[in-house]
Amino acid sequence: MTATRRALVVVDVQNEYVDGPLEVQHPPREESLANITRAIDVAVELDVPVLVLQHELPEGSPVFAVGSKGWELHPEVERRLRPEFGRASKVHGSAFSADGVTEWLADRQVDTITIVGYMTNNCDLATAADAETRGIAAEVLSDATGAIHLANEAGSASAEQVHTTLMVLLNSNFAAVGTTDDWVEAARAGTALPKSDLGTSALQGRERFSG
Repeated sequence: MTATRRALVVVDVQNEYVDGPLEVQHPPREESLANITRAIDVAVELDVPVLVLQHELPEGSPVFAVGSKGWELHPEVERRLRPEFGRASKVHGSAFSADGVTEWLADRQVDTITIVGYMTNNCDLATAADAETRGIAAEVLSDATGAIHLANEAGSASAEQVHTTLMVLLNSNFAAVGTTDDWVEAARAGTALPKSDLGTSALQGRERFSG
């Protein structure tokens, strides 16, 4: 079996998600932050390439305004930065929309990205879906990501509902979903996280909810 050539993609772990309207609600922020930093530490230990992203909007924007406190990386991520880490800024959801990301991954012959960071319901989802179109496998760590409560004209859903539903959705097609513990074990072994598929998920779903 060919060893997995993965990179850890740390998505937008910025102060904007600690308080304010984008405050991550589920899983608990301290739990997800601890798992994000653990994944970074293990990646460094195992020489897994690390790419750190920041969402960035113009000065004066209500969120992610460049140079603002909310735009800054969370201190626990900031203090772990190393010269060899990749860095990129983006204005759209997918990590691949940032300049140089595709080339950075190709230069390191990465075939699998491990997604941690925020938010499950926006940039993590967009990055995993975008990876499929580029022939790159994706992994999402369920306890190192997080979602927010949502409500609009279409309805409402709690952060827990959003996060749980999207983990099931992702694992059915776009990404292998596992915990940080699962990922550490796989990374040490050089193997991929297991993933379901749409057909299997559909059959199991029908069995679960029929009758």
